[in-house]
Amino acid sequence: MQTRRAQRVADSLLHEVAQILQKDVKDPRIGFVTLTGAKVSPDLRVATVYYTVLGEEENRKASAQGLASAQAFIRREVGQRLKLRLVPDVRFLYDDTMAQTLHVQELLEGLSHAPEEPDR
Repeated sequence: MQTRRAQRVADSLLHEVAQILQKDVKDPRIGFVTLTGAKVSPDLRVATVYYTVLGEEENRKASAQGLASAQAFIRREVGQRLKLRLVPDVRFLYDDTMAQTLHVQELLEGLSHAPEEPDR
């Protein structure tokens, strides 16, 4: 469970990272990235930003590479914008909950369309 301060920093960090990705990062590999959440460690040293990507596996890999290459730039920009004494190390982690949700939905639809067995 996050402390109130860590939650406030995570919310601010998520907002700033979204702005940075949208306006300042010019890497075309990051075009289809959607940020889904952020968590900050209680000591505010590590921030994990969760993201998802539209498209196929190739897009996901390219986006992960683009985020990794922009990581230092994003950390520097976050430090300047949030004016924290200690700037957290920003890490990006793929959020696969959407893929899991779609898979479960497909399974449920497959069950509802299954042919019924005749009564004996």
